[in-house]
Amino acid sequence: MYSAPPQAAGSDSLTPTPRYTSALSAVTTLFFLWGFITSLNDILIPYLKAIFQLSYTQANLINLCFFGAYFLMSIPAGKLVERVGYKRGMLLGFVVAAIGAFVFYPAAEQRSYGLFLGALFILASGITLLQVAANPYVAILGPPKSASARLTLTQAFNSVGTTLGPVLGSIFLLSRLPALDNATTAASIDVRAVQMPYLIVGGMLLLISLLLSRVNLPQIVPAEGNNAASHHEKAWQYRHLMLGVLGIFAYVGAEVAIGSHLVSYFALPEVGGLTPLAAGQMVGFYWGGATVGRFAGAYLLNKFSPTKLLAFNAAGAVVLVLVSISTTGPLAMWTVLAVGLMNSIMYPTIFTLALAGLGRHTEEASGLLCTAIVGGALVPVLFGAMADGPGLRWAFVLPVLCYIYIGWYGLRGSRPIANLVTPPIALL
Repeated sequence: MYSAPPQAAGSDSLTPTPRYTSALSAVTTLFFLWGFITSLNDILIPYLKAIFQLSYTQANLINLCFFGAYFLMSIPAGKLVERVGYKRGMLLGFVVAAIGAFVFYPAAEQRSYGLFLGALFILASGITLLQVAANPYVAILGPPKSASARLTLTQAFNSVGTTLGPVLGSIFLLSRLPALDNATTAASIDVRAVQMPYLIVGGMLLLISLLLSRVNLPQIVPAEGNNAASHHEKAWQYRHLMLGVLGIFAYVGAEVAIGSHLVSYFALPEVGGLTPLAAGQMVGFYWGGATVGRFAGAYLLNKFSPTKLLAFNAAGAVVLVLVSISTTGPLAMWTVLAVGLMNSIMYPTIFTLALAGLGRHTEEASGLLCTAIVGGALVPVLFGAMADGPGLRWAFVLPVLCYIYIGWYGLRGSRPIANLVTPPIALL
C-alpha cells in the first residue's frame, strides 16, 4: 500500500528496512514523553481542585482545555504535516509543547487558574501536532499487515510514560497537599510546586526536538497504485474511518474520565479511604496495566485478528467497571485499575483499522482521528457533572457506554465498505 518516494529508494530498494528500525526507535521517544505529560493531568486535576476549591465539573476544565486542543488543532495540524512533512511537523510540535510547559511558571506565580488552562491548551496543541505526524508515520513505516502491532508497540512506550507520570507527579505535587479544612487553608498552599516539574518537561521537549532534528528519518509517501481510496475526494466518505473517529472519541473519553477521577474514587471511604498521595501513586497501576497490555498486544496482534482482540478488550473493560462500582474495598479498587490493561490496545487498533485502505487520504484521515481525541475533553466534563449530581460511582456508567460502542466497532463498524459517499451523519 505504501512505498518510499523514488528519490529515497534509489537503486537499492531493499535497504529501507534497517532505516525503519532506526526511525521507529527515534519516534518511540516521542510516544514516551507525551504519555508522561498527558498522565500528569491525573495528578494536576486533584491538586488544582484542592487549591482553587473547585467542583468536579470545574476541575475537568483541565481536560476540556487539554483535549479540546485536539478538536481545534488536529485538522490544521494534518494540513500542516501534508505541507512540511512528518519530521518537520514533529519538530514544530515539540517547540509549541515546550512553550506551553514554560507558561506554567507565570501561571503559578500569579496563582491564576485561567492561565493554567491556557498553558495546558498550548501544551496540548503541540502534542496534537506530534500525534498527527507520528501516528500515521508509524502506521505506514512498514508492511500494512503489521501496522496495528507496530503502532501498539510504540504506544507501549507511551504507556511507560503514563505510568511514571502519576507516580512522580504524586511525589512532587500531591505530597505538598495538607488536609484541607477550609478555604483559608486552601489559599495558603504554595501552588508554585508545579513550576519545577513543568520546567523540566519543557527542557526535555526542547532537548528531544534537538536530537530528533539530527536523526535521518526516511520519507514515506502513500503509493498511488490500485487503491480504492483514490476513487474518492474526501477521507470522510469512508464509513469505517468515520466510525473509527467516534471510536477514538469514546476510547479517549473513557480512559481519561476514569484516570482523572481515580484519586477521588480511591478517597471514598467505601472504596479505599486513601490519602491524595497514596491514591495518586495507585494511579500508576492503571497506566501500568496499559503498558503491560501494549507490549503483549504487539505480539498478540500479529497472531490474532485485531478486530476480535479489540472487541474482547472492550467487553473486559465493561465487566471490570461494573464489578468495581458494584463492590467495595480492594476489589473495587483493583478491578477499576485493571481497566488500564483492557485499554492497552484500543487506541492503536482503532487508529490503524480506521486508516485501512485510505492511501493518499492518510494524512487527512489522521487529522480527523486526532480531532476525535476531544473525547478526552467532553466525556470527563459530563462525567464530572454526573459525579456532582448522582454521585462519583454512578458516573462510571458513562465509560461503560463508551466501551460498549468500541466493542461494536471492533466486530462490525471497522469493516471497510467500498464506494461509500454517504454523509457522516448517516453512517449509523
